[in-house]
Amino acid sequence: MTALTPTPFPLNERPPEQVCFDRREFGVIFSVYGKMVAAGEWRDYGLSTLRDLAVFSIFRRTAEMPLYRVEKRPSLRTKQGMYSVVAMDGRILRRGHDLTQVLRVLEAKSVRVVE
Repeated sequence: MTALTPTPFPLNERPPEQVCFDRREFGVIFSVYGKMVAAGEWRDYGLSTLRDLAVFSIFRRTAEMPLYRVEKRPSLRTKQGMYSVVAMDGRILRRGHDLTQVLRVLEAKSVRVVE
């Protein structure tokens, strides 16, 4: 019988943290989302928290691809801004440091001409 030495658990290593929106950011996002739901434009949303980014996806219907994605990437905090709004085709519509200013691009998309 051979005795094996147990592999010690690394004490200094922590599991990778997830990036998530905080309460204030959710308040800003849901204020815009609520207006668009009341207008009948959007119907569903999805939330993803990953190691390097958090994504709030906005859907017109449940079974479709998201119309827009609001992304938070803390690694871009010092560069271009950690918040961005991405369209369905992957184009970045707006990026910046202030979430309220970045989400204004979504409110501008809701203005239509009615004949």
